[in-house]
Amino acid sequence: MRIDKTKAQRKRLPPFSFQWHITDECDLRCRHCYLYAEDPDRVPIRMSWPDMCTVLDNCLTFCRDFGSSPVFYLTGGDPLLHPDFWRLAERLHQLGIPFVILGNPFHLNTLVSLRLRYLGCIRYQMSIDGLEATHDALRMPGAYRETMKKIAILNRAGITSAVMTTVSSLNASELPEIIDAVVEARTGQFSFARYCPTGPDKSVGITPEEYRELLRRCRERILAHLDAGCRTRFDKKDHLWTLLDFEEGRFVLPDDTPPNVIRDGCHCGSSHLTILPNGNVLACRRIPDSRVGNALTESFRHIWLGPMQAYRDSGRFERCAGCRLLAWCRGCPAVAAGTHGSFYSPDPQCWHVVN
Repeated sequence: MRIDKTKAQRKRLPPFSFQWHITDECDLRCRHCYLYAEDPDRVPIRMSWPDMCTVLDNCLTFCRDFGSSPVFYLTGGDPLLHPDFWRLAERLHQLGIPFVILGNPFHLNTLVSLRLRYLGCIRYQMSIDGLEATHDALRMPGAYRETMKKIAILNRAGITSAVMTTVSSLNASELPEIIDAVVEARTGQFSFARYCPTGPDKSVGITPEEYRELLRRCRERILAHLDAGCRTRFDKKDHLWTLLDFEEGRFVLPDDTPPNVIRDGCHCGSSHLTILPNGNVLACRRIPDSRVGNALTESFRHIWLGPMQAYRDSGRFERCAGCRLLAWCRGCPAVAAGTHGSFYSPDPQCWHVVN
């Protein structure tokens, strides 16, 4: 299937993102991994090439019908381990569709990075989950230095190097210093989000008051770097930033915000879906039991207008439904689900009292 729109036309369309897990294969078994949290000995699976073609056509048909521009986040496991990864990248290149990779540093080198850039990879995201000792304990020995080394390789290839930190009580105290480290490494983009409790661990381990103070400390550190001429882009991925900005006057509610119309915050139900290697479609990757269909046997149109409707029912949020910031925040429903068992439960790190 070919797309009959120019690049300029696609840029004007609202984006719709597909987090596409083409394989479970990975060099790591991280302590907070969603794939192996409840079954560390699971046998990894990968999507076949014919199935990848079916899924791609399904995605493109959906975006064409709904007037959206597809954004593919290729991930796994490590997507570079899939034997047909380059075949898929070539196909996206032929269609003129840029893509992002969420992966590991271990199979990156200069030649791989240059090839990725040529085929349309615009960003490559890796993880730093603490200073060296903490990160390596969570992932594997040597992972920290390997990640930092590959930031420079991506930068030289013209791909935006991105670092993501998963925050919990294990590394929260190190977060300001992680910001220093990624700035020093000249990372193109940095963001962090809270650990989504899985398996036997049902808590992020941070109180609401502690998290608000952590955000404040991070903001001070980020502003100091920006004032010093830092060129790293800091992405406020956690939606509780909106609450902090609102409280301190940096975010003002527009006067024309209609009730129950979602403007920002969690993209689940508005512009995002996850596809697993077996074709299963999840409303959110961070909620393992959020299956809403299968991309190999059902159209995304059917999934989006059917089972996904429940994730757009903002009035069901137990506490957020009564909050002035409902349209702009809602915290993280995945962290709420991991902690309390329901997508609509209160965010456990939200400190806001709804009157």
